[in-house]
Amino acid sequence: MFSKSDIKRNEFQLFGKQAKKGYDWWWHSFTAINKKTGEEKPFYIEFFFCNPKLAKDEPVFGQSKENQEQGIRPSYLMVNIGCWGKKHLQLHRFFAYKDVEIHAKAPFSVKADDCYLDEKKTYGFVHVSKEEAIAHPEYMSDSGEISWNLSIDKQVAFNVGYGASTLFRKLQLFEMFWHAEGMKSAFSGTITLDEEEYEVIPEKSYGYSDKNWGKDFTSPWVWLSSNNLTSRITGKKLENSVFDIGGGRPKIGFIALNRKLLSAFYYEGKCYEFNFSKFWTFTRTKFESHETDDEIIWHVEQKTINNKMVVDITCKKEDMLWINYEAPDGKKRHNRLWNGGNGVGTITLYHRGKIVDVIDAKNIGCEYGEFDK
Repeated sequence: MFSKSDIKRNEFQLFGKQAKKGYDWWWHSFTAINKKTGEEKPFYIEFFFCNPKLAKDEPVFGQSKENQEQGIRPSYLMVNIGCWGKKHLQLHRFFAYKDVEIHAKAPFSVKADDCYLDEKKTYGFVHVSKEEAIAHPEYMSDSGEISWNLSIDKQVAFNVGYGASTLFRKLQLFEMFWHAEGMKSAFSGTITLDEEEYEVIPEKSYGYSDKNWGKDFTSPWVWLSSNNLTSRITGKKLENSVFDIGGGRPKIGFIALNRKLLSAFYYEGKCYEFNFSKFWTFTRTKFESHETDDEIIWHVEQKTINNKMVVDITCKKEDMLWINYEAPDGKKRHNRLWNGGNGVGTITLYHRGKIVDVIDAKNIGCEYGEFDK
């Protein structure tokens, strides 16, 4: 059962070699409602650690010209917050490791000045002026201001199995690990974007919470998830359902497993899983992602012995942003990593050749990017 909660997998993972060449982040995304206009707007919040054992008294930026020339690798906590839609942005605030209070073991918590995160709540403030954003391209940030105060209720987990097991984590075999403690999460509270106030209502937040850690990033990079789902067969909202798809090209040591995805569909309490690491299920995957002039398009087909899932999703480019990460070695490989929260599409679910449901999905968190190896 993939839906088993395991907050130990949400622990801080940068120990051993990965403390000097590794990243670890907690990601949260959700939809908020403008208090004045009633407009829906999706947001994300991320706490991203990089190379804590290389820490200095100030954050170390791998993309600065001087550090690039000297081969100095990055080290910091980056609080990365942003939003999607026609007005989209990402803001980055950095802290030196000495200025961070972290409880590494479960249940984890992170505090840096007035920014905080744990399993059940997060709050903080990020401001980047236009002058700062222009003068410091190494920040990889837009300009703007966001503050937030939110509660988090993680309702359904995607426990991916062996890839994030205690043994694999200790051995640090994978290049990129993944655990979704709250692939269905309900958020509540408030968030303010450039003086515009938004309310976050649990049943309309369509929230998501996961974490990734490792040594480098996958390419291709695919992520798709939503719990705003409606059955075409019954016309009813699926209140107890969520799907989550992630992966691309997982790497174990020096061995790359080309075009592999980990997927789960929690359909009204029943689990449908498509997980290549569970070899006895004979999971087979075909997927394709590409750009048109104005959209990003995903098509995914996955089969096991008994089940099949076909996913077709689009997201408008005008609603998306290029999410910015530098790898622990100081390289910035993903420069067109499309990231959005307004995806729409359909999922067709089969069991033993018969259609279980055809589902319309909205508020889809979505990601796609590739770089030349």
